[in-house]
This record gives sequence, C-alpha cells and structure tokens, in this order.
Amino acid sequence: MRPYSIFSTPQVLSDEDRLARRRLLARMGLAWLGMMQVMMFAFPGYLRSERMAPDNLALLDQAIYLMNWISLVLTVPVALYCASPVWRGAWAQIRQWQIGMDVPVALGIAAAFAPSAYATLAGQGEVYFDSVVMFVAFLLTARYLELCARQSVEAGEGHALIEQLRSTLSVRANRVAFWFVLVQLGLAFLVGGVWLFHAPERAIGVMVALFVMSCPCAMAMAVPTAVAAAHAALCAKPISPADQRLLAKATQRVARQNLFCSVAWHLLMTPLAAGGLMAPWVAAITMLLSSLAVAANSWRIYRRAVRRPTRAWLPAAAQG
Repeated sequence: MRPYSIFSTPQVLSDEDRLARRRLLARMGLAWLGMMQVMMFAFPGYLRSERMAPDNLALLDQAIYLMNWISLVLTVPVALYCASPVWRGAWAQIRQWQIGMDVPVALGIAAAFAPSAYATLAGQGEVYFDSVVMFVAFLLTARYLELCARQSVEAGEGHALIEQLRSTLSVRANRVAFWFVLVQLGLAFLVGGVWLFHAPERAIGVMVALFVMSCPCAMAMAVPTAVAAAHAALCAKPISPADQRLLAKATQRVARQNLFCSVAWHLLMTPLAAGGLMAPWVAAITMLLSSLAVAANSWRIYRRAVRRPTRAWLPAAAQG
C-alpha cells in the first residue's frame, strides 16, 4: 500500500495544468495574507460603541479612519489580482447569457467593495473590506481543493469506471447548483430591496451576506472530492472488479450526500442572513465550513479503505 494525497502533483500532469495549479496557489496564499492583515486593521471597528466616552470615541474614530484606508490599499490587490479568475469567469458567463458560480461571487465582491471604498473616501459609513478578503480567501481555498481533487486522477484498471461515474454525477450536480444560484440571487435582490426600504443602513450588509451564501462552493466540490477519494482507494490497494463496482456505488452515495447536505446547510443559513442576523464575514466562514465538511466526508472512502478490510468503505447492505 502506498500513501496517497490529492496535494501531491501527478507526474503525468501537463505543463499547462501545473502552471494553473501554481497560479491558483499563489493567489490563494496572497489572499490569506491579505485577509490576516485586513482583519487585524478591522479590529478597532469591532470595539466601537456609542456608549464610550466622547474623547475615547473621537480618538477611536480617527484610528478607524486610518485603518480603513490601509484596509482599502490591502484589499485592492486581493479583489483585483486574487479574484481575477472570478471576474473573467463572470464576464464570460454573462456574455453567454449563463449564470454560474462566478456571477454571484463577482456580485458579492462588488457589492461589498464598492460601498466600502466610497465610505472610506467619504470618511463615514460601514466598510466590509474584511468580508471581501475573507470571502476571496475562503473561495480560493475551496477552489484549490477542488482543482487538486480533479488533477489527482490516475489512469489504470478501475479508474475508467469512476470517471464514467464522474460524468454522470457532474451533470446532476451542475443542474442543482444552477437552480440554487438562480434562486439565491433572486432572493438576495428581493431581500436587499426590502431592507433598503425599511433599514437602508443595513441593506448592503444583508445583500453581501446573501451573495456570499449564494456561492455554491461546496456543491462544486461534491463530485470531484468523492471521485478523488475513490481513485485514492483504487491506488491504495488492489480491488477486484466486483469490488470496483461496489466502490462506484459508494462513491455515488457519498457524492449525493455531499451535494444535498451542502444545499441543506445553505438553506439553514440563508434565513439568518436574510434576517440580518449574520454578518458577511460570518457567512464566508459558513461557506468554508461547508466546503471542508464536503472534503472530509468524501475522504472517508479512502480512509476506510486503507484502515479496514477491502469492503469497509461500503454500506452494510452492499456487503451482503
């Protein structure tokens, strides 16, 4: 049995794919670096309270004004360079009259960054730079996991069966993600309009949180991570043709779990965001948690294959 990791670069990977992997890793690293810095500069804003002494409040407002300018400078490269694949993908989808994952992501970044930049220039109002950089960093993390999972495929006996399964499951997952994004975008604009009428000062924050929740990152990882775990199981130990078919059934079951559980998680969190009970940066954390949960659930296939007997990753009914 040999160790297997989706983060190891396959030897058969083309130069183009290697370059794409390095670029995404560089963008993700810069986004995380920017996120840590911006979150640090946003901390004084978390401490602000109208109940503070007037002198202390005035001093804190001056510090917040300075920190907002620093955050703006740090957020620009994250929003432009790190998120550049999002802008290109969204523009391509709009030109083709399609709605994919990049459209709500681009709307969320723009809806958070533009008002924040205006508030910084005007010297008053709420800023969401921390939400922008956190959203981009978590999004790129999810996409990096997805890319590593897709590139970890190896050729050989049994792998072709898993790849055929991937094609079937991907069509279904893409259909679910499309309708999810479409409904979430409509809900974001509708709820944002209601908040704009009743409480204009909170409308932007609610819309940004809903845009973040509309990003189907976990859904996009549902099939690739399950398929990567199945390939890992095949690489870990020899599996008979009969067990390969059972492995394919287990992979299908886990992929469905990933897809529908991620949808259920978003549906549970959406009312909180729509009700103004979830800040945009909290919505970004929930997005990351759902993506990590999908990856962990998929990796159970490989973990059970290497730690237990051959059929341990199968449901009890399938083991006979």
